Amino acid sequence: MGAIAAVVDKKGGNAVPTIIAMLRGLMHRGTDAHGVATQTSVKITRSLEELEDTNLSSNIAIGYDLSRIISSDVPQPVLGKGYALVFDGRFFPSGENPSLEVFESRLEEDSKEKARLILKELDGAYAFAVSYSNKIIAGRDALGTTPLYYGENENTCGLASERKALWALGIRDVGSFPPGNIAVITARGFTFEKVATTVQPRIRSIGMEAAAKHLGHLLLESTVERVKDVKKVAVAFSGGLDSSVVAVLAKMSGVAIQLISVGLKDQEELRHAEGASKRLGLPIHIQTYDIGDVEKAVSKVLWLIEESDPMKVGVAIPFFWAAEIASKTGCHVLLAGQGADELFGGYRRYLAELDQKGSEALRKTLYKDVISSYETNFQRDQHVCVFHKVELRLPFIDREVVNFALSLPLKMKIESVEDSLRKRVLRKVAENLKIPDSVANRPKKAVQYATGVDKALRKLAKSEGLTVGGYLKQRFYETFPDLEAPP
Repeated sequence: MGAIAAVVDKKGGNAVPTIIAMLRGLMHRGTDAHGVATQTSVKITRSLEELEDTNLSSNIAIGYDLSRIISSDVPQPVLGKGYALVFDGRFFPSGENPSLEVFESRLEEDSKEKARLILKELDGAYAFAVSYSNKIIAGRDALGTTPLYYGENENTCGLASERKALWALGIRDVGSFPPGNIAVITARGFTFEKVATTVQPRIRSIGMEAAAKHLGHLLLESTVERVKDVKKVAVAFSGGLDSSVVAVLAKMSGVAIQLISVGLKDQEELRHAEGASKRLGLPIHIQTYDIGDVEKAVSKVLWLIEESDPMKVGVAIPFFWAAEIASKTGCHVLLAGQGADELFGGYRRYLAELDQKGSEALRKTLYKDVISSYETNFQRDQHVCVFHKVELRLPFIDREVVNFALSLPLKMKIESVEDSLRKRVLRKVAENLKIPDSVANRPKKAVQYATGVDKALRKLAKSEGLTVGGYLKQRFYETFPDLEAPP
């Protein structure tokens, strides 16, 4: 886990100093080692100061900041025959060989086709960039679980794990690298190709019992794959359906579990989470906060997620706290239930769409929400976790789980426009896992409301005579003063 940086200098200048400057701006993502490479040379150091003392020179360069989560995580870039590469993330299952070794073993010199095959064949959460003498080839996993951004101006084409590294180069129009794509980057710009994007499968004919049984098997397999390289994991735990399923599956996978629940003082959801943990027989760490803690977290979270959207900030703050607690308790892998609401129809707004537009329109909306989750959810949550040297892993965001869930009839997710619980097939999985009804059938409450963070943000905004959106936007431009505020 760490930070990727890659640059093509369009004017033929030396890109190595630019990469080093980008790595400095991304150093919060990894402090264990730092490296920069051209296609023929590499330098790796323990500190960025040492890295600056290098005579490497090329108009194409890549770099990496390392955060060592497991013992097999090694410094990068890695030099091959006529190329250098950086890889961030994991393949699942990881197997006996580390993901970086699996990636490198499949790569050949100047091979765009090999990059295509990696995206098509290997499931996981990852992004990569490979530099050659005249180009960079980059890619991102099919569901976009690992962040990667891109942009260009008149001088530079750049890739980075966070937008701020590209903003610092004067690149203002920064986009999220499309999942399941590869890109060829040259002095002429970016050329993208769809390779392994998620498509809507045909709706299958299957009964509830069979669907729940198969879904449970896929989820267990996905969870095992995501914990097999560690002995202990934390679970972001609300005591609701999604996090309880993840927690029980992790327990079945044979690793030690630490449940983590966070929220403002006197929140009913914290008491429920504590009771749910007892029913599941799992230890829980509950941490409470106050409005002052929310105010302190706002600037840091805005800096990390690089957006001022009220919903995203409201979710990111509890995740920021949960990752912090996970790190302090010695858990550097955090499991969470992200993706379940989009896959199984968990949001209340889906009822209104079903009522107003019908089942076919809602099925399309669910698919759209799944494939856009990399922008709405995954990037945000990964950014706040990596700051605390915690790797976020999502059992629901597995290629087989996603494809199966998308193929299920809508009735297995939402029974009718009056279905207050929704996610019916997942609740059946919970029943099969012996999760108590008081946990599995508890109505959903969004994390920003359940933790009290949304209410705290409203109070902070009101104290300054602003809406929440206005308050967060003001704080955002205070955090990034070099960005132009809209008129």
